[in-house]
Amino acid sequence: MPDRSEHSTVADETIGSNRETVSPHLTRIAQFPIKSLDPVFVESARLDDGPGAVTGDREFAIVDTDGEFVNGKRTAAVHRLRASFDPDRRTARLHEEGANEATGVEFALDRESGRKDAADWLADYFGFEVRLCRRDPGGFPDDTGRPGPTVISTGTIREIAEWFEFDVHETRLRFRANLEVGGVPPFWEDRLVADHGKVVRFRIGETPLHGVNPCQRCVVPSRDPYTGEELPGFRETFVEKRRETRPEWTDANRFDHLFRVMVNTDVPPAGRGSRLRVGDPVVVDGIRPKPDA
Repeated sequence: MPDRSEHSTVADETIGSNRETVSPHLTRIAQFPIKSLDPVFVESARLDDGPGAVTGDREFAIVDTDGEFVNGKRTAAVHRLRASFDPDRRTARLHEEGANEATGVEFALDRESGRKDAADWLADYFGFEVRLCRRDPGGFPDDTGRPGPTVISTGTIREIAEWFEFDVHETRLRFRANLEVGGVPPFWEDRLVADHGKVVRFRIGETPLHGVNPCQRCVVPSRDPYTGEELPGFRETFVEKRRETRPEWTDANRFDHLFRVMVNTDVPPAGRGSRLRVGDPVVVDGIRPKPDA
């Protein structure tokens, strides 16, 4: 069992003070096998040897005949689509929200014929022709320039849930982060962002990562993750609350607007191919020049 008593340390530059006792550790890992659909929560995950994405994350994507993603930004129908996955058998079971999972249809994702059958089922659901594409390694990340795992804290998820009187798990599904850090206050992940041209180096267990920028949010978090119904005034309320609760350690230069939460990361070569585990301590090493700056 890793030692969770180790506090974050800053090696080169001060990221900000924190008067609360914290013990940052990795508390949850989420993979989204099919981009825009439901997650799988796992106890450990490998970062691939290519760009350092979580292996199996967004490995598959639904696209139309023009090659454009069919996602929650485009159609609320995505939110009413349920998917469960068997990682050992490499299958996905799809069904509509409200239907019994047992009535869903199972597809073999590793086989081209299985992906074709899934695409036919999805075409019937959406009402237009689609394909189920695969990309391994690397998948289909939301931020193609920053393909490392996205990071948020449990405290942030709980704080946002209180703002809107959401269920905590529902909030988790709205923001769709790969990695969740526990033992820290809300918006602790803002520590992982520095000024332009710099990164914040941190480690999860022995794996080095670089915090790059706060994630700009789209319409998806404003929608009910089960029905797709949009909450009126979500963005305005979010921005107001974010302003009221912004910690002193947040670098204002990186927030051109406040509809941002969660951190995009890069994985340096030394971290690629490594494995992350729930319970791993999270240690902040400090600010570094951006490697490609």
